[in-house]
Amino acid sequence: MNVKKTLTLEDYLSEYAKYHRDKRNIYTHYVGIPLIVFSVFCLLSKPSIVVSLPVIGEFAASPALVVWFLANLFYLKLDLKLGGVMTVITGFMLYAAAPIAAFDTGLWLAISVGIFLGGWVLQFIGHYYEGKKPAFVDDIMGLAIGPLFVLAEVSFDLGCRQALQQEIAMRVGTVKTH
Repeated sequence: MNVKKTLTLEDYLSEYAKYHRDKRNIYTHYVGIPLIVFSVFCLLSKPSIVVSLPVIGEFAASPALVVWFLANLFYLKLDLKLGGVMTVITGFMLYAAAPIAAFDTGLWLAISVGIFLGGWVLQFIGHYYEGKKPAFVDDIMGLAIGPLFVLAEVSFDLGCRQALQQEIAMRVGTVKTH
C-alpha cells in the first residue's frame, strides 16, 4: 500500500526555493509574480454573470472569482497567517481586475496580455541571474506556490517568520546576495 504524504508549507516553499537562491532572482519575482497573478485575474474576469444572494446582494461571478477562492483555500490550509494576507492581497487584485475586464475585448486583451508578458519577462531575467530554469518546469505546482513564496520572502525581509526562513535555508541553502 502506497500512502501519499501531505506536503507542508515548509515542503512546498523549500522545493520552490531550490530554484530561487539568488536575491536578484527573488527581487524580480517580487514584481513579476504579482503582475502575472493580476493579469490572470484580468483575463479570467471577462466572462462573468451577475449573481444575487440574499445576505450578500448582487456581485459579478467569474472564473477569476473561482480561481481566487480555490487558491486561497489552498494557501489558508497551508498557513493561516500567510494565507490570510494572501487572501487580502489577491482580493484587491481581483477587485482591480474587474474594471479592466469591462473594457472592449481588444483593449482588455491588450492590457491583460501585456501585463502577463511583462511579468514573465521579469521572471526570465531573474532566472538568467539564477542560472536555473523556473520551478514550474519540473513541477507544475510551482505556478501555485510562486505567489506564496514571494509573500514569504517579503515577510523574511521584514523580519517576520524567521523560523520558516531558517527551515528553508537548512533544507536548500541560504540566499546569495551580490
